[in-house]
Amino acid sequence: MISKRIFAAVLCTAVCMTASGCGDDDKRGDGAGHLYGATLEGNPQSLDPQFASDPSSATVIKNMYSGLVMKDESGSIVCCNATDYSISDDGCKYTFRLRDDNYWFFDKNENDKIDEDEYFPVVADDYVFALRRVLDPKMCSPYLKDFSCIKNSQYVSEGSFSARGLGIEAKDDCTLVIELEHPCAEFLSLMTTPAAFPCNEDFFIATKGRYGLDDRSIMSNGPFFVRQWFYDPYGNNNILYMRKNLVNENENYEVLPTFVSFSIQDTEADVRQCFKSEETECFTTMKAGGYNPKKYTVAGQQATTLGLIFNPNDSIYSNPDIRKAIALSADREALSGENTTDISPAFGVIPPAVELFGRSYRDLSSDRQFDVFNIKEASQLLAKAKSDLKINSLEIVKIIVDSNTIDSRYLHILSQNWQDSLGIYLGIEDLTSSEFERRIADGDYSIALYPLKAGFNSGLAVFNEFRTSDCLKAAANGLDCADAVIKCASASELADCYSAQEKALLDQYGFIPLFYKSSYLIANKDNEDIIYDAFTGSIDYRIAKNYS
Repeated sequence: MISKRIFAAVLCTAVCMTASGCGDDDKRGDGAGHLYGATLEGNPQSLDPQFASDPSSATVIKNMYSGLVMKDESGSIVCCNATDYSISDDGCKYTFRLRDDNYWFFDKNENDKIDEDEYFPVVADDYVFALRRVLDPKMCSPYLKDFSCIKNSQYVSEGSFSARGLGIEAKDDCTLVIELEHPCAEFLSLMTTPAAFPCNEDFFIATKGRYGLDDRSIMSNGPFFVRQWFYDPYGNNNILYMRKNLVNENENYEVLPTFVSFSIQDTEADVRQCFKSEETECFTTMKAGGYNPKKYTVAGQQATTLGLIFNPNDSIYSNPDIRKAIALSADREALSGENTTDISPAFGVIPPAVELFGRSYRDLSSDRQFDVFNIKEASQLLAKAKSDLKINSLEIVKIIVDSNTIDSRYLHILSQNWQDSLGIYLGIEDLTSSEFERRIADGDYSIALYPLKAGFNSGLAVFNEFRTSDCLKAAANGLDCADAVIKCASASELADCYSAQEKALLDQYGFIPLFYKSSYLIANKDNEDIIYDAFTGSIDYRIAKNYS
C-alpha cells in the first residue's frame, strides 16, 4: 500500500526554490541543460488535467504529465507511457500495455537528491480513475462529451450507472483495457489529450478537494515537476517554478532543459514586455507584427476559424433568409493579395491546422466545395426577407470584433462589398477581449465575428464547440455533428465524415466562416524545438534547446 506515503507527501510543507547543485544537468554545449525563463498570461486555474482548460494551465500540465500515447512532430500517434497497444477486429476494444519505468514523483526535499519514498510506478488503475473522473457527471469535466464513445458512458452521464460501470478496466498493473460502444476512429487522438493523463486515486483523495490547486496537491509523471507555485492576485513576483523530473527520463523520453521558471503576468502586454526585456525565451500571440524574422523565430498555425454568428433573439438578423443572403454575398475573393500567412479566406468550418493522417485536413478536403457565392440569389433572398418582415430596409448594425484576435481592416473589405452588392450596411465595433466575451455572454450583439478554436487538434473537437458553446449551439440549430464523427468507424471514413458535417453546419447559415487566422509562437533565434500547440495554447519545453 502506498496510501500512507502519499498522505505524508500531501501534508508536507512546500519547499524553497533552488537553482543550485545541477550536477549532470549542467549545460552540455548541445543546447541541453538550459534554465528556461518563461511566462504565463494569467495564473493557472488548475493543474488538474481532467478539468483545466485555460492556456496557462495547459502549458504547465503539458510539461508536468505524460500519457499512454502522444503525437510526434509529424502529427502521427506514437507510444509514450505505453509500450504498445492493440485494437480488436471490431474496433471496439483497445488494450494498452504500460511501461514499467514511468513514475509518479512528489518532491519533499530542498536538496537535489531523489529519495525512494518520493516516487512509485504509474499503473493501469491510474488511467482507469482518470477516465472515470472525466465521465462522472458530478465532476463537470469539460471533456465529458469527447469521451462519450466509451462503453456505458451514456448510462453514467444519466446517473443510471456509477462511473465504475464504464468499459474501462485494469487487468493488472501494466494492462489497461478500454471498451467502446462502437468503433471510433478518433479514439487514439482522444487518448493523446491531457484529459487522458493518469490520476492516482489515493493521492487525489488525500488532497481533500485541493487536487491541482496548489504545489502541495499535485504529482508529476512527466518531464518536469513543480518545485514552487506562488500567486498573490494583489502582489508581484508571482511564479511557477519547474525542475527536470529525473525519475522519468529514459533513452526514449529525453528531457533537455534543466529548469523552466515561469513568471505569471496579468496581460499579453505584460508578457510582451517580459520578452522585450529578455526575461522569457518565447511567447504566444494572435498578432505577430513588428518582430524581425532575422532576429526572432515566428511560427504560425492557422488554428482559428473566424465566422459571423447572429443573436438568435435579434428580430432582424435571426431571420434565416437574411443570414443566407449575407453568406451568399460574402466575396472572399476580395481578400486576394492579403497576408495569407496571417489570414486566408475561409469557406469551411475546420481550419487548416487540424490534421488528419499527419496532413492538414484542408489538403485532403478542399473547402472550396463550400463556396456558395451568388449575388443574384442573395438579392432574391434579401427581398423575400424584407417582405416577410414587412420592412423596407435594414437598419445599420455593427459587427462586434475582438481586436486582439484580428485586424478588423480585413472585415472592412467584406463589409464594403455587402454594402455595394446588397445595400446592407454593417459597421464594425472593435472591442477588447474581455469586452467581447462579456457582450457575447450577455447577448448584447446583433452580429459578432466569432473566433472558433477547438480544444485539441481534431475535427471532432471543432464540432464539439457547437454543442458546448451557447452562442454556437444556436448556430448549429440542433445539429450534433460531433456525435456523427464519434461514430465514424475507420480512419478512411473520417475525411468524408468531416466534410459532410461541415456542410450540415454551413447549411444552417448560423455560422458563416470568413477567415482562417494564425496563432503564433515567437521565440529568440537561439532556441530550437520549443513546441507550440495552437489549439490548447500550451508550450512544450521537453526537447527545447538553447544555444546562447
